[in-house]
This record gives sequence, C-alpha cells and structure tokens, in this order.
Amino acid sequence: MTRSNVLIEIVYMDAGGGHRSAMNALKAVLAERHPDWQVEPVDLQKLLQPMDPVHRISRRVARPLQRILGPLAPNLALEPIEAQDVYNTALKRGTTRGLGAILPLLQAFIRHYALELEELLRLYWLEPGRRRPDLVVSVVPNFNGILFRALKQVHPRTPYLTVMTDMVDCPPNFWMEDQDQIMVCGTQKATEQARQTGFYQPANLIEVSGMMLKPSFYGQPEEPRLSLPGLGLDPGRPTGLVMFGGNGALGATLGIVDSLAEARLDVQTIVLCGSNRKLRETLAGRAGCHAVGFVQNVADYMRLADFVIGKPGPGSISEAIHMGCPVIVERNAATMPQERPNVDWVLEASVGIAVKSFEKQIAGAVQRMLSEGDGYRRNIRSNVPYNCAVFEVATHIDHIVAAAA
Repeated sequence: MTRSNVLIEIVYMDAGGGHRSAMNALKAVLAERHPDWQVEPVDLQKLLQPMDPVHRISRRVARPLQRILGPLAPNLALEPIEAQDVYNTALKRGTTRGLGAILPLLQAFIRHYALELEELLRLYWLEPGRRRPDLVVSVVPNFNGILFRALKQVHPRTPYLTVMTDMVDCPPNFWMEDQDQIMVCGTQKATEQARQTGFYQPANLIEVSGMMLKPSFYGQPEEPRLSLPGLGLDPGRPTGLVMFGGNGALGATLGIVDSLAEARLDVQTIVLCGSNRKLRETLAGRAGCHAVGFVQNVADYMRLADFVIGKPGPGSISEAIHMGCPVIVERNAATMPQERPNVDWVLEASVGIAVKSFEKQIAGAVQRMLSEGDGYRRNIRSNVPYNCAVFEVATHIDHIVAAAA
C-alpha cells in the first residue's frame, strides 16, 4: 500500500539535455503510477542563479547596453545569459574541445562558495507555504554535496536519492559523495565504483538495468506514426540516424552528411537537429536526407533507423541500443571526460564503432556498419540487459516513500 498526497522533488539542470530528459522520464512514470502524488521538477540553475558568475557579469553588461541601444533598436531585447548557456552553445556549434578543463574549475567554485550556495537552497526549502518534500531526487552531478547538506539542515527526515545519468563516475565528487544518501547506478562498473568509495551502506546502493529512458521507448505502437516514404526516404535503402542531443551540432553534422554524400555510399540519413534552427535550414532539401527540429518522439525515428551516429552521451547511446540500433561514436580530445567511458562500454559490449574523427573516418565507419551491422545487432540482443531502469527507479521510490512514512 502506498501513501497518497506525496511530494517528490526532482532536481535537474539544462546543461546538455540528458538531465532534463531523465527527469521527464521519471516524472512521467511516477505520474502514471501515482496520479495523486505531486512530482515537482526543480531547476537547480534557477535556484543558484544569484551565484552564477556568467549571469552576474552578463547582467551588468546587458543593462547599460540596452539603455544605449534602446533608442536605435527599440525591439532589441538583451537578456543575461547563464553558465549552462555557454555550455549549450558550445555543444550546438560542436566546439567542445577544452570544455573538459571547466570541470575542475566548476568543482573548485562549488567548494569555495559552498556556504553561499547552500544558503540559497535552504531559502528555497524554507519558503513560506512550501511543503516538506517526502523525497528529493537528484539527476545532476557535482552539486549533490551542497544539495544534501542544505536539505538535511532544513528537513532532516527527508530522504535524498541520486540517480546517475552517466554510465560511470568521474571521481572525485562528480556523482558520489561521502554522505548518508541513496545512490542509483545504471551499470555494474558504476556500482563497483560506489562500493569502492566505502560511502554507501548496501541498502543505500541500488543497481538498475541502465539509464532512464522515456516511456515512449517501450512497446510498439499499433499503427506506426512515421514511415520512410512519409519522410521522403527510400524504404529499401539503409538508414542512419544522426543526432547530437537537443542542441544539435552544426559543424559535425554537416561534415557527416557531406562525407557520406561524397563517398557515394548506399545510405540515407535522418538528422535530428534539436533546437539548432540553422542546421535544419542548411539541410533542408538535401537528397537522401530528412532533417527535423526538436522532437519528443525520438523513439519513432529510431524505429526507422538501422544505426545511429552521434556523440557518446549516455542517454543517446542507451536509447539507440534499447531500440536495437548499433552506434557510431567519436572519441578524441574534444570528448567530455564523463562521456569517454561510454565509448569503452560500446566497444566492450561490441555494439558499435568508435572513430577518432567523424570528419576523416565516418565514411569508412558507415561502410563497415553496412557490412557488419547484423553482428552488432546480435550483440545488442545477447550482450546488453533489457533496460527497464526508469520503472525500476520508480519502484524503489515507492519503497523509499513507504519506509519514510
């Protein structure tokens, strides 16, 4: 028997898109299971905005510029930007080289300003009229220390649960913290990392079958919502799906599409451009290529694909493998540190191909995929456990809430 009138808060950020996707997946499953529960997304970036150095600097610049340019351009609106906007812009342009160096700077910032950041979080949970949450779930890295301490100072009886959205941790203090919380890991390697820290009691360490996927990735619709002919593509040709997250990647994607056209391979592409309008406009009308903007039904497009090309993000890899699509991913100096182990996972499970450069090697990798794809698909069926992680996490939340009562 489960409780009613339960408040679950899921803390996420919009840096990238995987954290929001995980939050939405879990929120959807909990809402379906417990319509009487209140499942509330909490945007951590908005809560910590007063301490965001990028926002503070851009706000100081935007206001005087607005006053100067206002008479000349009355319709111009200059808005302050946030740190995650810088990250997302780099992803959109495909200029991620050097972003790995930001991680130690971010962690140093969090350590230095921990007291101020925790005070902002305490003020949030102390707002007049705000209910004590029955459970706080985090799907973000780096900030779990300050989140946990602030919560326990205000609501010491509220359990704190972290669900990793990466396949492995990048110590120190990326996902795993020395504190009395519950940790959910989506791979055996992450679980072993958590055990080796010595931070977690066995009851507080949970392993699930993968990364959390949206419910739309489960089951087969009675009537296919999309078809290759409906997208202007040939149902008799191999189809690759190109995706670089919700922000797209202009340079990398255009390079892939151009390279495949120059190599004259018998392959066509579906390109998910996300919010990258320039990318979609550039690809419009390309022969053998169907480009779409930001969509909620990624699973429907993957059902049409034979393989997936993209960045080695844990979410996109997990979605592709779950849908039976082997992957072609890139690993080089521009790959984010937390994403490099994902490539190791792909190679160890023999479910895809890794290249150092899409620009130089994508045509050869696709040619190899066309000849060896059936083997990779067999490996997906035999080497990878069936992923029902989002339902497993929801079940564990049921137990946590019941126990906390």
